[in-house]
Amino acid sequence: MTQLVNKAAVAAAFGRAAPTYDSHAELQRISGGFLTDMLEGRRISTMLDAGCGTGWYSRVWRDKGCHVTALDLSAAMLNYAAQRESADCYLEGDIEAIALPDGQVDLAWSNLAVQWCSDLHSGLSELYRITRSGGCVAFTTLAANSLSELHTAWHAVDERSHANQFLSIEQIQQACEGWRCSLQIHEISQFYPSVMSAMHSLKGIGATHLHDGRKASLMTRQQLQKLSLAWPQKEGQFPLTWQLVCGVIERD
Repeated sequence: MTQLVNKAAVAAAFGRAAPTYDSHAELQRISGGFLTDMLEGRRISTMLDAGCGTGWYSRVWRDKGCHVTALDLSAAMLNYAAQRESADCYLEGDIEAIALPDGQVDLAWSNLAVQWCSDLHSGLSELYRITRSGGCVAFTTLAANSLSELHTAWHAVDERSHANQFLSIEQIQQACEGWRCSLQIHEISQFYPSVMSAMHSLKGIGATHLHDGRKASLMTRQQLQKLSLAWPQKEGQFPLTWQLVCGVIERD
């Protein structure tokens, strides 16, 4: 269940995306909304936003009256969040090695970040460790068959991998074994008027970066034409479909 992830390159890719991130982050807001719904009715006074990005959801939780610690692998993202006073504390670091003592927060929240862990169980274990007994870990991640349209279109152009392969739902379930966990699965489609606008949206959230550190190469005009023809369209629009997994783990 481990995967090759170049963490320094991931941090750099998301740092480059920081200025444009929020304008393209509709998926992140949708997924965070699903996760918030799963937490309804809980008393939460302290939380860690693990993989905070620009701090959008840090601000949401801070506005609810929580004491928020924002954690991100990217110093540029963390600086962006700090400039907007998104949290109470800021911590540059890796979800798989969080520099906090055990039992620090009521909620360890991670919205669309744990897919960048080398080992999902390792990342979730760290979030579990820093959560108090009676609290919970809440996370969203992407599952296999996400971006199927992108994979299909690129397959018609060349045999190289141009998008990340995410863990299967079964592998995500296995990573949660041993804990009391509730999982929800959602399929979310976003529609764009052209291949370029779809690709631009991915670049805007750092999602064109590959796990192993390679960036997506620049497209030629001929490749763009082939992609447009091979992309599975729907009513003249170019969809991007995501398999979203939302999970809540109870901290015993």
